[in-house]
Amino acid sequence: MVLIQFVLLVTVAWLAVLGAGDVLDALTYAGSVTGIILLLAAVTVLVGAIAVWDHWFRNRIPYAGVIALIGTIAAFTTNVTLLLFTFKDMDRPAFQVLWCLITAACAWAGYAVWRTLAEIPAPRRVAATVILASGVTLANFGYDRVYQPNHRGARPVVEVTAGKPVLTMDRKSFAVPVDIRIRNTSEVGFYVLGTEFHAMGERVRISTKDRRREQWREDAEQWRTFEETHPLSRREIQQPGELVAAQPWTRAGSWIEAGDTFVTQTVVQLPTDTPYDKLAFYAGGTFARKDRLVLDQFGEQGYSWSGASIPGWMKKLGRDIDYVVFSGRVREGNSIAARTRYPRYVHVYWGFGAHGASLRQTIRRKGEEGRINSDAEDRELERRYGIVDAVTGPMERTLWDIKRQ
Repeated sequence: MVLIQFVLLVTVAWLAVLGAGDVLDALTYAGSVTGIILLLAAVTVLVGAIAVWDHWFRNRIPYAGVIALIGTIAAFTTNVTLLLFTFKDMDRPAFQVLWCLITAACAWAGYAVWRTLAEIPAPRRVAATVILASGVTLANFGYDRVYQPNHRGARPVVEVTAGKPVLTMDRKSFAVPVDIRIRNTSEVGFYVLGTEFHAMGERVRISTKDRRREQWREDAEQWRTFEETHPLSRREIQQPGELVAAQPWTRAGSWIEAGDTFVTQTVVQLPTDTPYDKLAFYAGGTFARKDRLVLDQFGEQGYSWSGASIPGWMKKLGRDIDYVVFSGRVREGNSIAARTRYPRYVHVYWGFGAHGASLRQTIRRKGEEGRINSDAEDRELERRYGIVDAVTGPMERTLWDIKRQ
C-alpha cells in the first residue's frame, strides 16, 4: 500500500508541475487546455491516493476501492499518453528512464488495487468514464502536439520596390530609393531573427553575334557559384555581380504580430559614371513563430573579424565573407519540453562579401555550435520551432537612362 501511494503521489507532483507550467506559460490556447487537463488528472490521482489509504485501513469512504482504481488508471493513462507524444522529443536519458519506470509502476499499482476488489459496482459506467477521460486526453494531446504544429503553415511576405532614380545637383551621382515591405497575413506572430537587404551592381556586354551553346553551358555552371542566376542569353554576356550596398532593414530580436505590415526605405547611391549597367535588389529575413518558442536575450554577439566564433563548416563557404553574429536562448513552447530537453540556442550569421550578402541560422545545444546536422535534423528543428525564411529578388533596374544624362 505504501509503495502504491508513493507512486501515485510522485505522479501527482509531476503532473501538477507540468500542468501549472502550461497553464501559466503556454504559448497557445491548446497548450493552456493541456495544462488544465494535466491539473485535473493530478487532482484525480491525488483523490485516488487518498482512497488507497482509506481502502486499506479505514473503509470510511464509500467505494474507496473503486475510486483508488480510477486514480491508478488515470495515472497510468496520463503517463502513457505523455510518453506516446513526447518520448522521441526528450533528449535527457534520465527523464526517459524515470518516466518509463513511473508508467510501469502505475500499471502495477492499478493491477494491485484491482486484485483487492471483490467486485466493481456499475462496471460499465466505470469503464465508460475511464475511456471517455482517456479519449479526451489523447485527442487534446494529439491536437496540440501533432495536428496544430503541422497543419497551420505560416510565412511572412517580403516585397521590394525601387523608386525613380534622382540625380544630385551637380549631376555627378544619383540615388535610387528602395521600399522594403513585410506583410504578415497569417494568424500567428513572428520573431525577427535577422533581415538583410543588398544591392548588386551588374555589368552586361552585348555580343556582336549569337553566342554558342558552349557559352550557355558556361553561364549555367556559374549558377552554383554566385547568388545571382543570370538568364541564358543569345547576345548578353553577364558578369558576376558586385556588392554595392548591404544592410539589415529591421532590428534583430523584434517581432511582427499577426496581420501587421512594416515598411522601411533605404537609398542606394552611385556615381553617374558607374561601370554598372543595372542594379539588382534583394531582400529577405529569417523568422521564428511566436507560438513555438520564446526568444530570450537575443541580440548581437560579435563579429567574425574580431574574434566571434564561426562554425568551421561556415568558414568553408568562403574566406572572403565576413559575419555579424546574433544569438539567444530558445525557450520551449510547453513545460514538458522545457524540462525534458537540453537548452538550445539560435545563432544567426549575417554575412557579406564582394559577391553578395546572406543570412544563415542554426539551432544547437550549447557547445555544439560547430556540429553539422543532417538535412533531416535541420528540417525537424525548423518545423519544431517554426523557423521560416522569406526572400524576394532579384528586382532589377537598368541604369542606361541615368548614364545617358
